Amino acid sequence: MQGIMKISMNVTFDLAELFDFLEDVLAWVKDREGRYLWVNRAFVMNYAIEHPGLADDDCETSVLGKTDYYFSPVFLADQFRLDDEHVLAGNRIINRIERVGELHGAAGWNVTNKIPVLDAKQRIIGTAGITRALPQHAAHLGLGDGFGTALEYIRDHYQGPITNQQLANVSKMSLRAFERQFLASFHLTPQKYLRKLRLRIASRALIYTTESLSELALSCGFADQSHFTREFRRQFGRTPRDYREHYKVANAVPGPKSAASTQ
Repeated sequence: MQGIMKISMNVTFDLAELFDFLEDVLAWVKDREGRYLWVNRAFVMNYAIEHPGLADDDCETSVLGKTDYYFSPVFLADQFRLDDEHVLAGNRIINRIERVGELHGAAGWNVTNKIPVLDAKQRIIGTAGITRALPQHAAHLGLGDGFGTALEYIRDHYQGPITNQQLANVSKMSLRAFERQFLASFHLTPQKYLRKLRLRIASRALIYTTESLSELALSCGFADQSHFTREFRRQFGRTPRDYREHYKVANAVPGPKSAASTQ
C-alpha cells in the first residue's frame, strides 16, 4: 500500500518508501481483518530473527496477507487484535510505551503509535502503526514538550505508586495543566495510561514467568492481588489465573523476542 502526497509544482513522491530508510522504526498497514497490506524493510528484518525465510524474500511476498498470528505467540497476537479493534472503532493509540523482549536481562522498551486508515469517503478501512525502541532519555524521541520526562518517570517507576502530581512535577507543569495536556496528547488520562502499561507487562509475566499472582501484582505496581485481578479482568476479559492457563499450552515455546514483538 502506497501513500502519495502532492506538493507544489505537481510533484509527487512516495511517502511509504521513506520508511525503508528508518532502520529503527517498524511501520505497517493492515486491513480490517488484520492482514498486512504493507510493511517497511525494518519490519521484515526484525521478524526475520524468528522467521529466517523472510530475510530472503521481498517484503511484498513474504509478509503481505499474513496476520500477527503468523509472527507472534497467540497471547500477543490476541492483544494486537484488541488494539486493531480499538483503532477500527475510530480511536488512536498515541505514544504508548511498552516493555518488550525478555522480562529479565535483555528486556527493552518501545514507543508505539496506531491510527485508523480512511478511504476517500472517510470510512475506516484498516489500521496503520509504527513502533521504535524508546531511548534512554525519552525526551529525545520528540514526544512533545514536557512528556518525555513523564514517560521516563513512568518507565522507571511503574512498579511503585505514581501520582499525577509527581508526573506534573517532573514535567515542570502545574497539575491541572499536566492532566489537561496529557489527555489531549495521549487520549488517555495519566492514570489510565499507567494502568494499561502495568497490565500489558503483567500479561507477559503471566506467560513467561512462574511468579505467583500476589508476587506479580506487586511487581507490576498493583496494590494487591485483588486489585490486580479486578483490573486485569476488566482489560482482558479473563482473570490472571484463567489467562495464564488459557495461553500456557499455546505459548510453551516463547515467540519473537525482538523489538517488534510488542506493537
